[in-house]
Amino acid sequence: MKIALFVHCFFPDHFYGTETYTYSIAKNLQAMGHDPVVVSAVFPGEPKKDTVVSKYEYDGIPVVCIDKNYLPNTRVKDTYYQPEMRSLLRDMLTEIKPDIIHITHLINHTAVLLEVAESLGIKAVATLTDFFGFCFNNKLEAADGTLCSGPNQQRTNCLACYLKANSKHPGASLLERLAEKASWARPLALFLNVLIKLPGARKGALAGTVLDITMRPDILETLYKNYKAVIAPTRFLKRAYLQNGLSAPVYDIRFGVDLKRKPKDLRTKGASLKIGYIGQIAAHKGTDILIDAFRQLPRGYAELHIFGPADQDPGYMEQLTLRARGYDVYFRGTFPKEEIGNVFSELDYFVIPSTWYENSPLVLLDALASHTPVIVSDVEGLTEFVEEGQNGYVFKRGSVSDLLRVLTGIVADPVKARELSDSTEYARTTRMMTEEALAVYAKVLVD
Repeated sequence: MKIALFVHCFFPDHFYGTETYTYSIAKNLQAMGHDPVVVSAVFPGEPKKDTVVSKYEYDGIPVVCIDKNYLPNTRVKDTYYQPEMRSLLRDMLTEIKPDIIHITHLINHTAVLLEVAESLGIKAVATLTDFFGFCFNNKLEAADGTLCSGPNQQRTNCLACYLKANSKHPGASLLERLAEKASWARPLALFLNVLIKLPGARKGALAGTVLDITMRPDILETLYKNYKAVIAPTRFLKRAYLQNGLSAPVYDIRFGVDLKRKPKDLRTKGASLKIGYIGQIAAHKGTDILIDAFRQLPRGYAELHIFGPADQDPGYMEQLTLRARGYDVYFRGTFPKEEIGNVFSELDYFVIPSTWYENSPLVLLDALASHTPVIVSDVEGLTEFVEEGQNGYVFKRGSVSDLLRVLTGIVADPVKARELSDSTEYARTTRMMTEEALAVYAKVLVD
């Protein structure tokens, strides 16, 4: 079977969860005798390729890459529905001739892909990897930092997120600059929604932007009906999509990970506990919360090891470095994905302090598979994998004091780390999830 796997970006330049999931599916499909091809993209603003479509191979996987610098976004609508992509995608699918399309992210391809696939009679399935299908910022985080359940009837909460996101951009309008203050974003969105309905304000760039944002959930909900099946890796993500209009059949297929699942080596008696963080170093990931809590622990009992790119948000990284100075906090950069098992072998606990709804991040599953107990924010995409006192602990999202409570208890009883390691596990492999995805393909193709 020939399977076209569409993802927003891919190895070697991009290497986070969705890319890793796509890679794992492709490698397993190859090993099982199938013919996968990954269709990826270059984001606008990244180094430009010589041609709009290029081809390369990554670890034996054929990759077709669309350079979005040749098809840049000229309006908000282009980020989720860009008609200019239609002929390119049609030509590409006509050349690839896949039996089925498996979409792991629509960014860069946009929902036009679903129209093209339908018109060519090629069935499409998706794995939901974030909230792109109904949430403007993909994170279900409102402009004021609170968690969100999805677009309201007037879409003013989506407008508020747009205003807040654009407030720091060069050339931001006065309205957008005012929205930098989180408490103003929602009132400004309400004002804007009324303003564009007035005579004389119904045309032009401002009205077009508001329309692009307010119509986004409806356009995507309509086009998502073209999916013949959808894979949800968490109960929370499945519920969130169903509550926001998804009508395609949904299959519960949790992610798998491939690690040597050997028990941890015994620690030297009296050695400091090693607490770790692996991931993006960005505000929504809560790295600052972890550092602020760690700084208040008794000195000499624990170390904090932070793995992630230092150049993702230089300003934020500089703040973290200043906060960590003089404490047992070590910024250790990134590492090859093949080293993930070795990194976890060093750690006694792994922390995910995210302030937004995570969706079964692979690094969480890697931690559990490596017998590393976890400490996570109390958001549903994380907590459904954690059994308190068996494989980890949960703390209140965004709360330095509650994370400190958990860390203090751990430091006070270092023997507990070993006990939790013995009861921490995650047996599911990428081969298992691929076999279940294949079963979905088979059902879709005969229906």
